[in-house]
Amino acid sequence: MFLRSTFAPPFSSTRRWLAVAAICVAVPAIAATALKTDAAKSNVTITFKQLNVPVDAKFKKFNAAITYDAAKPETSKANVDIDISSFDLGDADYNKEVMKKEWFNAAQFPKASFVSSQIKAGAAGKLDVTGKLTIKGKTTDVSFPLTVKKDGANQVFEGVLPIKRLTYNIGEGEWKDTSMVADEVAIKFRVVAAQ
Repeated sequence: MFLRSTFAPPFSSTRRWLAVAAICVAVPAIAATALKTDAAKSNVTITFKQLNVPVDAKFKKFNAAITYDAAKPETSKANVDIDISSFDLGDADYNKEVMKKEWFNAAQFPKASFVSSQIKAGAAGKLDVTGKLTIKGKTTDVSFPLTVKKDGANQVFEGVLPIKRLTYNIGEGEWKDTSMVADEVAIKFRVVAAQ
């Protein structure tokens, strides 16, 4: 039979509230650390097939806000905003064409974004990332494996996110024909960041 010690008064609701408040105040101290992205060493590229020939392109401007704790990856978060007008196929005329309404419609949708909802330890030392991807005003749930490597003072985050372009209405009208431009697109990223 359990007997309460005469030296330990009942845990009053006021003391319970104070204990909870103290824990809540302490939480930010153990939260994941915000990292600063090195834009010069980071990149976001895509690969797709046109007439069954692989084509590589890149986004020259993007912002990645990452908080990361290697010991507790579940406390980590990632937000990425991509400037659609920075898309570069290596040819000025092609770049201008893909900004039009049928493709990215950059005038109406100047940004694409990814916001993580969950990051957790995965297989083979990787992280499993889940979140919401928004392109051309369409938001979907996505998930992908993420590799994290230490490089000196930097953390290097690398991954590939496969999508289908028609899910986001990229390529409307005659460009819905996937025999010309394949539906499958691989978004590849390498983000280098440090405290």
